[in-house]
Amino acid sequence: MQPAARFDGPMNRTQSRGGQANGQRIRISNQHVAATHGRNLDSGRAGTRLFSRGATAGTATGSVGLCCRAACSSNAFPRCYTQTFVVQVIDNDGQVAGEHRLTSDILFTPEGKRYEKVISAPPPTLERAGMSLSQQDLDDVENVQPFVLTTTDLPKYDVKYVGREQVDELSTYVFDVAPKKLEKNQRYFQGRIWVDDKDLNIVKSDGKAVPDIIKKNNENIFPRFETFRENIEGHYWFPTYTRSDDVLHFSTGSIHMRMNIRYANYKRFGATIKIGTPVEIKEDKKPAKP
Repeated sequence: MQPAARFDGPMNRTQSRGGQANGQRIRISNQHVAATHGRNLDSGRAGTRLFSRGATAGTATGSVGLCCRAACSSNAFPRCYTQTFVVQVIDNDGQVAGEHRLTSDILFTPEGKRYEKVISAPPPTLERAGMSLSQQDLDDVENVQPFVLTTTDLPKYDVKYVGREQVDELSTYVFDVAPKKLEKNQRYFQGRIWVDDKDLNIVKSDGKAVPDIIKKNNENIFPRFETFRENIEGHYWFPTYTRSDDVLHFSTGSIHMRMNIRYANYKRFGATIKIGTPVEIKEDKKPAKP
């Protein structure tokens, strides 16, 4: 997120490119469908041993092995769901001074492609409150806030076993996760995850998207957030709620912001493309040769 005085766009903090990104992503018609490459959702492809022989959860081999298993379990059945994304600027009186709201239907195909159809996108009012959204903010909504630690992503992270903790009625393993290296134009999660000790799925994450982008005339600072998952079906756990209440410190001043993302109406992947009314094509029958 960035101060609006330096950027003409929604949640980003880049001056020209952010404004373009916002116009492309936010001001789209209800009929617009954006296709992007998503995560591989086939949980049966990668089988990883929970622990190596003789390892325990407290060892480096054990913690990475357990996290690998959790990464496999987090890739679940292809699905569609409704996502409601709300960002607000809060003034000194605790009132909403500006807001960005977007409701979309999200679909993942069996091949892992992500499709988004915007249902509702009221005109954003964040800029009048001094903040705008960047393309990185929007990308983080897709990939970082719901944080799925896939087997492909796992080698990019340092994973440290912290211990065990009770989360409501769940007994969980706790891990600290941080990127090994920050590569250019890549976004990462840094924080803590809680993994259910039975289904070995991530049930909660607490952290932030990294890195912050602080350059001359370009400040893009990202809030700390929590994401909660629920057992939707069988052994499958999906994000249902992300929340953030943070103060972002820019060179032009601090901004108090809140963010809520709700994920609802999860459904298994089914027929999603309607070709049209089927028409029978009859072949021309030629008279048989004598």
